[in-house]
Amino acid sequence: MTIPLDGLTQPAVRAFVGALNAGDRQAFAESLAPGATMSDDGSDRDLVDWTEKEIFSSGGHMDVETQTSDGLGLVANFRNDTWGEMRTAWRFTTDEGKVTRFETGQA
Repeated sequence: MTIPLDGLTQPAVRAFVGALNAGDRQAFAESLAPGATMSDDGSDRDLVDWTEKEIFSSGGHMDVETQTSDGLGLVANFRNDTWGEMRTAWRFTTDEGKVTRFETGQA
């Protein structure tokens, strides 16, 4: 069972997931704070390069299964045209309604 977008309790996370699933680069950029950072499987990555490769040019999509009580942690089935589908964990840091950092990796 997946959590619908409007069931995500953190507004910044909801904006991030909504933009990712819509393939909306502009809305995605607007969900991020200036200078936002990210890591994948414990290694820091270039956010612009990573999101282009893993999300936008490969049809990335996430179906959220669970969220933590603070709304800043998700477990989701993430899929794209490169890697297929995998169970992933996401952890977000936010400030003033924007994502300042996200960390993802296999769950």
